[in-house]
Amino acid sequence: MNTKIIFVLKLLAAIIMLQTLFYKFTGAQESVDLFTKLAGDNEKILRIATGILELIASILLFIPKKVWIGALFTLVLMGGAILVHITKIGIQHNNDGGLLFFAAIFTFICGLIILLYQRKSLPLYNKE
Repeated sequence: MNTKIIFVLKLLAAIIMLQTLFYKFTGAQESVDLFTKLAGDNEKILRIATGILELIASILLFIPKKVWIGALFTLVLMGGAILVHITKIGIQHNNDGGLLFFAAIFTFICGLIILLYQRKSLPLYNKE
């Protein structure tokens, strides 16, 4: 796969994750409502921790020897978001038409493609 396509996928994944940080870190009501459904009284801890992990994942996607870690973080975070949407909060949240859910799916797919492209960087990859 073309390295330009991979760069665009990294950029899109990072933009999606980073644009939600404002809401998570400032305690926007939409974010507070979502994380309250997930964590109750521990909403703030989960909201901030998720934001920090998304920030780390976004940065790692652009560090050449750490791209695979960023892609793996992206997969885990977005996989968790997808699972939570399906099991706890529903496809739609706050009448968003499923925007957050589909953004998580798209970001998950980006992370998966990036990780597959970077598979030779994985520590357990058999180089033979």
